[in-house]
Amino acid sequence: PLPSFFDGNHVAMGLVQLLLAGIVMVINQKFFISGFKSLWHRAPNMDTLVALGSMASFVWSVYALFAMTRAQVDGDSAAVMNYMMEFYFESAAMILTLITVGKMLEARSKGKTTDALKGLMKLASKTAVVERNGQEVTVPIEQVKKGDIFLVRPGENVPVDGVILEGTSALNEAALTGESIPVDKKPGDVVSAATLNQSGFIRCEATRVGEDTTLSQTIQMVSDAAATKAPIAKIADKVSGVFVPAVIAIAVVTIVVWLLVGQTVGYALARGISVLVISCPCALGLATPVAIMVGNGVGAKHGILFKTAVSLEEAGKVQIVALDKTGTITIGNRKATKFYPVNGVSPKDFLRLCVLSSAADETPEGKSIVELGAAEGVRTDPVAMVG
Repeated sequence: PLPSFFDGNHVAMGLVQLLLAGIVMVINQKFFISGFKSLWHRAPNMDTLVALGSMASFVWSVYALFAMTRAQVDGDSAAVMNYMMEFYFESAAMILTLITVGKMLEARSKGKTTDALKGLMKLASKTAVVERNGQEVTVPIEQVKKGDIFLVRPGENVPVDGVILEGTSALNEAALTGESIPVDKKPGDVVSAATLNQSGFIRCEATRVGEDTTLSQTIQMVSDAAATKAPIAKIADKVSGVFVPAVIAIAVVTIVVWLLVGQTVGYALARGISVLVISCPCALGLATPVAIMVGNGVGAKHGILFKTAVSLEEAGKVQIVALDKTGTITIGNRKATKFYPVNGVSPKDFLRLCVLSSAADETPEGKSIVELGAAEGVRTDPVAMVG
């Protein structure tokens, strides 16, 4: 039940509705600014439908409130009740609320793409160990310059793109290439930022730093892809250019027809507003850009990067996929499962030698040999193996 203050106080109820709806409209003023600006420039968009529907509901309700006040002053209780039924303040507020919820969901989907970009950015090292005046110095990644000599120890990420001067190692380049099997590197080979040095110590010369690194260019590519428009989105823009004026015209015709058949202005206006509101959150205007953003975000999270939104749309037409990388569709780590000693060598002695030589090997292959030895009862303790 309503508070006793509202008993028979229809004007008070109307004023409370006016106040609450007004707050919602002020909070969502961006729809009115965007919608009426585009209408003024003869390029109505989805915001125009929202603005027209909400504003028409609000303005008519304000008129009904003033008319009801006049009727109450005149003592016409029947007119007061009639005008009470002409309030559409809640419609004006709910139109904006529903569209705002839709925009919030769209922002969340865009946030997924941003999360994918943040994931790529986390791969970048924050510091680098460089040689300065014959000494090793740890400096912020921003201070590394082209031509600097930097050092990468086992277990560290390569800070910038460069070329190996000394040392050999195996680098995990899965973050950039998708290939999970480490790639052997030797002097003269190129190394990329964000790749993981798994085994040896390497000394390198920086060739590309800052925004020129492969990782930075990949991040920029994903960001640009999120900003580009797919062909279907361009079609949506063209359709919206015709769709919105058509909806406005249909709403006007609806109001006029109901007035001509003898209905009241409030009744006719409610039907016209219904046409505007039902057409607002159209799939072309909202779902298409959301689908593109989500596609880019989910792809990036799974290691699939789209150069443009066109590529994303074309991917939906693919029927056959040819893969040439072992690690792409398998576990990606080579694993020792059996051993075959040459004639005259004891299988147990052979396995002991293999385990002993691989005990300090941090590569997946080395670890798998140690695991195979453990399964066969061969310990990694050197004393035990020598005995």
